[in-house]
Amino acid sequence: MGISWLKERWTRCRQSRFPSFWRIRRALTRKSAEQPGGLAVLSSRDQALVDAIREQTRQHNRNNVTRTMAYLQFYLRHPEIHWALLGHMVSRNGGWNMTDIKGELLSRLLSRKEQEDFFAFLERGNWLIFHDVYPQMLVYEESVKRQANLFYLLPHLHVSRFMQVLWEEFWRFGDCEQLAIGLVINEQSYLEKHVIQQPHYQQTVLHTLEFKLQELLGLNQILFPCLAEGRGGDGGKPVLIGQTLRHFASLPERIALGKRLYVLLFRDPDVLRAVTGWAVRQPHTGSRKDYWPHLFHDVNESVPGAPYKRKLANCRLLPGAARLYSPRLVHVWGDVTHAEPEPEDWCTDARCILFLLNENEEAGGDVEDAYCQTLEKIERAIVAKEAIFPA
Repeated sequence: MGISWLKERWTRCRQSRFPSFWRIRRALTRKSAEQPGGLAVLSSRDQALVDAIREQTRQHNRNNVTRTMAYLQFYLRHPEIHWALLGHMVSRNGGWNMTDIKGELLSRLLSRKEQEDFFAFLERGNWLIFHDVYPQMLVYEESVKRQANLFYLLPHLHVSRFMQVLWEEFWRFGDCEQLAIGLVINEQSYLEKHVIQQPHYQQTVLHTLEFKLQELLGLNQILFPCLAEGRGGDGGKPVLIGQTLRHFASLPERIALGKRLYVLLFRDPDVLRAVTGWAVRQPHTGSRKDYWPHLFHDVNESVPGAPYKRKLANCRLLPGAARLYSPRLVHVWGDVTHAEPEPEDWCTDARCILFLLNENEEAGGDVEDAYCQTLEKIERAIVAKEAIFPA
């Protein structure tokens, strides 16, 4: 973090939308000053709970489909944990990105190795976030069940100091928005430490021409389908709202995106009902057919090996064109066995709280036209590539 960046955020402190900022900062300062050492020995009951939480997390963390649905099921049990719904919707997008790699469009632009590298990058990040955040939510759930504060268990699950403080704050004061924004900051910072800054992913994905091309084409759009009275499209087709992330490798931009997505999802009760209603009604498969079956199909309807011919105009199929192939995740990617991350805390001092300051994020949500333009840009890129490098 640069000095100017720190000064700018300190000057915004008194305008923070979270009146508890200074209380959290003091708690985090105290926690950061604690002498490192071994964790306290747990009672047999607490150790059994920690083991059960780890096992439940492992079972739900098999693949993008299982972890995405686990987020939604948790939100339906505990709607006060807003991040669970936000995480569900963003994880749906992660699954769509994974299957895009093997779908009709991107599979024509990427080599087999590039496809495998991109999937490994997306899957590792998706797995790591669930590995970190789901145990936190289960500790909260058990605290509610027992009507007792169990957040002293979080260090035993390698949860950051930052979130240890914010869960305690939430338990005392119940600020749903503050907790959700805190989880956005925590999970993106965790991702930064364990994926984005790792040399392997820097070399195989983040520094490749293809990844930069994806950013130029706007492929980092996060889509929230919603279907409700007054918001449906042709024939009840879900409307797409969302945001676009321009620079995935930037931690501040990913956090700002998370804040905008939170505002988009939770500030308007009609939007919240429309998105939640769609998510509950439509199981996650990883195929983009989940939200637009008029345009995508999880069965490949195109002629194998034939040169690509453009199919789309303004997000409608051209006459006689087959739907775009968008497979289900389980049909194209197997489950992955992941190595446990090193238990390092990304939050090393009280400065990590600065992202909590009010950024006045705007969230208009108009993304459908841009998404349609993205699809047509990709089609043009495929046609140009096949004209220059015919099979």
